[in-house]
Amino acid sequence: MSRPILSNLAARHLFLHHHLLGEAPSGTGRGDDLAGLLDDLGFVQLDSVNTLARAHDLILWSRQNQYRPRALDHLLDRDRRVFEHWTHDASALPIAHFPHWRKKFADDAAWLQSRWKEWRRDDFMKQLDGVRRQITDYGACGSGDVGAGEKRGSGGWWDWHPSKTALEYLWRTGELSVVRRVNFRKIYDLTERVIPPEYLNARFHTEETVNWGCTMALDRLGFATSGELAAFFDLVKPAEAKAWCATALARGDIIEIDVEGHDGMLRRSFAQPDVLERAAKTAPPPNRVRLLSPFDPALRDRKRAERLFGFHYRIEIFVPEAKRQYGYYVFPVMEGARLIGRVDVKADRAKDTMRITGYWPEPGAPLGAGRQKRFEAEMGRVAKLAKCSQIDYAPGWLR
Repeated sequence: MSRPILSNLAARHLFLHHHLLGEAPSGTGRGDDLAGLLDDLGFVQLDSVNTLARAHDLILWSRQNQYRPRALDHLLDRDRRVFEHWTHDASALPIAHFPHWRKKFADDAAWLQSRWKEWRRDDFMKQLDGVRRQITDYGACGSGDVGAGEKRGSGGWWDWHPSKTALEYLWRTGELSVVRRVNFRKIYDLTERVIPPEYLNARFHTEETVNWGCTMALDRLGFATSGELAAFFDLVKPAEAKAWCATALARGDIIEIDVEGHDGMLRRSFAQPDVLERAAKTAPPPNRVRLLSPFDPALRDRKRAERLFGFHYRIEIFVPEAKRQYGYYVFPVMEGARLIGRVDVKADRAKDTMRITGYWPEPGAPLGAGRQKRFEAEMGRVAKLAKCSQIDYAPGWLR
């Protein structure tokens, strides 16, 4: 029997709706509104690159334009409504997720011991007890406060001194938690001093966490393969997600559908039984231009973004400047349910100026007069987030 087909346009509308990009930005960007946004997204990836705004700030701002960076800090270090840990990368997560992360603490422990012994210099395992004692006796600290006398490396993630590696290991395996950040540097304390008791003391069996993780992922994606469900939080293993899908399908909790890609190809996916009805009721996104973070949850899976939107996107970190087609760190630009281009834009805060050095339209999406007006309106909004009062368009910026 043939599977129901979700057309590409309907899939894009539903997908963007699930990623909170289906409506114009709204909300105060702080307190309950921001906590609710994080819960709806599931997590937000943290990144230190700040050429314009940090990734997490741009992700949250793109959905709530009133958001300002300090609001997320308040949820972490004052209100304890979020905690920091690892999904596919460092992320801010709703505090209610914490009990389920015990599975990840356990899964990561053996893997990190094995891999980090090969990747990191010296034997960081010998430093664990010393780091534990220091934090237990003297309180929260950062990586610069441990490992006195140890040779410091270049500062890159591959060249940590042994006590910094020990500190990160204890965080990744759940003994320590991030209590706050200072100039984006993590400050760690014992987990029992950071996580509120109702979440610290809650426990779930592995099967409960697998069910929770897959259900949460499907709710936030709208449709997905078992591999995409596993990759969403990187909490559930691929084999666990595959088994969950088989069981949920047999129970009738989910169905199989074919999702049409941008090129017309069909991809078998799982969805909730009412997916086609919901898709039919999902309105198209407003016809406004949005600047997105390269790590936006709607675009993080580059292959999926290419299938759905026909948008091939990579950050050209390792490409020599002379051979780059685009800037090293260009930002995707969306209009409605289409990705229409990418822009090289940076904040020169010393000169109070946001500089736009290049815009590359996607094929079939030229920057005509109306679209350019909407693009410039979005640049004006972004400049406020970047704390720049002036915008400078470089000669030849429109490529």
